[in-house]
Amino acid sequence: MGHYSALAVVREAFRDHRGWQRAWQSPEPRRRYDVVIVGAGGHGLATAYYLGKNHGIRNVAVLEKGWLGGGNTGRNTTIIRSNYLQDASAAIYEKARTLYETLSQDLNYNVMFSPRGVMMLAQTEHEVRGYRRTAHANALQGVETEFIGPGRVKELCPIIEVRGPRYPVLGALWQPRGGTARHDAVAWGYARKCSEMGMDVIQQCEVTGIRTSGSDVSGVVTTRGDIDCGKLGIVVAGHSGHLADMAGFRLPIESVALQALVSEPIKPCMDVVVMANTVHGYMSQSDKGEMVIGGGADGFNNYTQRGSFSHVEETVRALVETFPMISRLKMLRQWGGIVDMTGDRSPILSGTPVGNLFVNCGWGTGGFKAIPGSGWGFAELMAKGESPLCAEFGLDRFREGRFIDESVAAGVAH
Repeated sequence: MGHYSALAVVREAFRDHRGWQRAWQSPEPRRRYDVVIVGAGGHGLATAYYLGKNHGIRNVAVLEKGWLGGGNTGRNTTIIRSNYLQDASAAIYEKARTLYETLSQDLNYNVMFSPRGVMMLAQTEHEVRGYRRTAHANALQGVETEFIGPGRVKELCPIIEVRGPRYPVLGALWQPRGGTARHDAVAWGYARKCSEMGMDVIQQCEVTGIRTSGSDVSGVVTTRGDIDCGKLGIVVAGHSGHLADMAGFRLPIESVALQALVSEPIKPCMDVVVMANTVHGYMSQSDKGEMVIGGGADGFNNYTQRGSFSHVEETVRALVETFPMISRLKMLRQWGGIVDMTGDRSPILSGTPVGNLFVNCGWGTGGFKAIPGSGWGFAELMAKGESPLCAEFGLDRFREGRFIDESVAAGVAH
């Protein structure tokens, strides 16, 4: 595949842009692969990429029942941060954040990473204590965060109302190297590099069954034929429980919708990401000028990918008091994603009762920020059978009571 560069853009401009190659191939599935990854979202594609880059495993297929990046990877609010409380969480999220820093160069694809900074507002005394504790924990973990006062919050985000009558801003946990990236571009960049390494990214290929031989996985049944494999990775977010059922085991997760919306485009007025957990909302401004707004997950199990008026009303009503100016904006569009939630709000990166079958799920609404770190660790787990990044996130922790409780650091359910 051609190398993307400013020189290539100029060259193609003189050729009416007729020389560009497809970003990735669309091959027919082969009979057998060393590794099959089910799910061509960010986590699945990142896993395949690091299998090839770090471990030399390139006879890999990534199967997607719909289109590449059509699930949660393209249905989120693109926040990237690593200011988590527990050591295991901070390690994998900080690994992801550092990989995001150079991801455009690594993939030769502009993922539009913007380290604009993320602040999590403290609007109660309880949150002040909690975020100060997290800041101390982050210092020990090597994660750069600090607790700042309301004056600094107002300086960083002038449109915020820090003296609200019900929800005054008492401070914030500030991570200056957090930020955002273009969600679609992350998936496209990984897919392009996987294809370049000779891997098969196969869309419109739904897995309808999982085959085993003895106690080990032997392949999958798909709508495009049977495919044999040496190892199988399930990376399908909210549908993880469904595929686990095909393999004969259960996962401790539940699937719910997470909704978000964007406003009409306006002039630049906010160059940081703000999360307000007390009022259950968060907001940033996209490069196109839209205000990207999200809130908590739905309170009931469902598989919808559509938004609802009641949730938009609840989220916006909560945010208007902290950001009065958004009351004058019109909503441009809304959407939903199916997120997979564990009881401790931490992910599962683990082997399973079926030999050579691995599962990566349970990211809840924090999956996008973890994509590079998740792929790095899960690829190592699949290649070697163990990974320091994944060690604490095994399935056995639920049986043994070793929970990684991130329900507070996750804030608005993410």
